[in-house]
Amino acid sequence: MAGKSRLSDWLRRRPEGASGTARASRATRASRAAAAADLLRDELIHAAAAASFPVAPAAHPEGFGCSCDRIGCPIPGLHPVSLAWQTQASTDREKIDRWLRGQPRANFITATGINHDVLDVPAEAGRLALERLTADGATVGPVAAQGADRLLFFTATRGTPADEDEWWPCALDCNPETRDEHPGIRWHCRGSYVLLPPAVLPSGSSVDWLPGLGPDLPLPDPLPVLDVLTDACAQFDYEPEPETPAWSR
Repeated sequence: MAGKSRLSDWLRRRPEGASGTARASRATRASRAAAAADLLRDELIHAAAAASFPVAPAAHPEGFGCSCDRIGCPIPGLHPVSLAWQTQASTDREKIDRWLRGQPRANFITATGINHDVLDVPAEAGRLALERLTADGATVGPVAAQGADRLLFFTATRGTPADEDEWWPCALDCNPETRDEHPGIRWHCRGSYVLLPPAVLPSGSSVDWLPGLGPDLPLPDPLPVLDVLTDACAQFDYEPEPETPAWSR
């Protein structure tokens, strides 16, 4: 019986060389997967910049916290690296390449209100609105999913006019400090930003372009999209009907 037990142990034992080969194979696959992910990130960030979306590096989740040096960061991986992100944001390829090489794990944001705005809504309302826009044959621009919770509709911007009297105030305007005040629709325009695909979220999920709705699409007028999104959000009781903005009266 003792001999049979030793034989069984020997049969179950994997040769050391085979085990080492398997480990090396796994390491090679992991390295290739990481390289492919880096290449995809670079391509997506360059595609956004080519669409005239100004981009800037952002922090990334690290463990249970954030890659920034702020102790107890309340929004890990969801904010720009620099406080000067509005002036830093760029579409210059060489500058973006330096950021990509120097900060290989960084997320990226795009500054809104310069060349585009973003209408940011709860995912279920966004999906309903997307179905309606598609059924109506409306122009649908780039749309990204921020995890499972939100959809980001990229639109033309209301602009950043030199004459402040031309600025259109809106009760839905959102910036990073007032995001929690807009559980339904958030209108990211001047002074705000959103994460760009393929950003990694603290939950482990990511920001991704919806299939066929990437940054190469033309940007639609925001007002028709806003109308459909408002109706969709109202069906899910996310917020009361917004007050009529002063600029639309």
